[in-house]
Amino acid sequence: MAGTLRHRLRRRPEPLGPPALPRRNRMTTDLVQLLTPDGERVQNAEYDTYVDGVTPEELRALYRDMVRARRVDAEATTLQRQGELGLWPSLLGQEAAQIGSSRALRDDDHVFPSYREHGVALCRSVDPLHLLAMFRGANNGGWDPADHAFHLYTLVIGSQTLHATGYAMGVAQDGGDSAVIVYFGDGATSQGDVGEAFNFAAVYNTPLVFFCQNNQWAISEPNERQTRIPLYQRAQGFGFPGIRVDGNDVLACLAVTRWALERARTGQGPTLIEAYTYRMGAHTTSDDPTRYRHDEEVREWAAKDPISRLKAHLTRAGWADEDFLADVDRESDTLAARLRDQVRSMRAPAPTAMFEHVYADGHPLVDEERSQFAAYQASFADAEGVK
Repeated sequence: MAGTLRHRLRRRPEPLGPPALPRRNRMTTDLVQLLTPDGERVQNAEYDTYVDGVTPEELRALYRDMVRARRVDAEATTLQRQGELGLWPSLLGQEAAQIGSSRALRDDDHVFPSYREHGVALCRSVDPLHLLAMFRGANNGGWDPADHAFHLYTLVIGSQTLHATGYAMGVAQDGGDSAVIVYFGDGATSQGDVGEAFNFAAVYNTPLVFFCQNNQWAISEPNERQTRIPLYQRAQGFGFPGIRVDGNDVLACLAVTRWALERARTGQGPTLIEAYTYRMGAHTTSDDPTRYRHDEEVREWAAKDPISRLKAHLTRAGWADEDFLADVDRESDTLAARLRDQVRSMRAPAPTAMFEHVYADGHPLVDEERSQFAAYQASFADAEGVK
């Protein structure tokens, strides 16, 4: 009897309700899209007004942002494979979601990222060298959040949604008209922190945009193991609107985020945006996605590439020629070369550097711990001298 019970406890629980539909057919309705995968502009009466004023020059700038983000990402991945970085979480395939949403922000809006928002960091004028240095173990972030209105990367899954909610509550209390945006992935929605953040944000009517990049995989767990409804619909249970946008359409991401930020600034409370996209690469460089997903799925999403989509739109309209495209590639290669040289020549920090910036004005306990650690380090030098 006991053996039978243990066997039952080890078995995977039977799914509730009807069997899951094939992945490609699930959760693809109610999608805001302004550019098709072929780069054709489609009309949307509700959201066109938020991008009607976008000029060809601004579209070219969005293209440049996405190419730069992808090039930095590729260089970081290569450096990790060469042993220069300890780890790297790739953004490959998510450029439109990050660039479109971040270019909707004002300078005084505050951003709370997870650990994959490299494109957002670039748009907030954070030197990408800081990002690579963090994953090299040379610093704990390297930038001051106040200088860029861009918080430090958060590795604890979902916790940044609570940080953002608290910050947005403060903005509301101060009577400002700035907004807050927080980025997280589909896997984070299974964390209790995210549900708590949704509830607090709604109850306190915070000027906050929850931006979920649904890249289909929470490491090796697919969407259908995370939710039985589209993620954007979860907002309804907390009393605020949710919307799903084509996360590979930079123009749609720009429009929808502008709409949500407008709601936040005008006292209408939080919004949940689900950017429906795909993680083309591995979860991190320590992951092997070939073990849990099929090549056919990757090829299907490669045909929806966000950069190719905007490139097709620009060239079809005559707003980008070969010279422009070549210039963008050269600029990106120059940036990558700088990062490569600076990472390889980066010196390791002093062991006591970990005690810096724990508190803005210092703290007696941190000072005591620093002294104890320094003495402990010195004891090894003394022992070597004795030998």
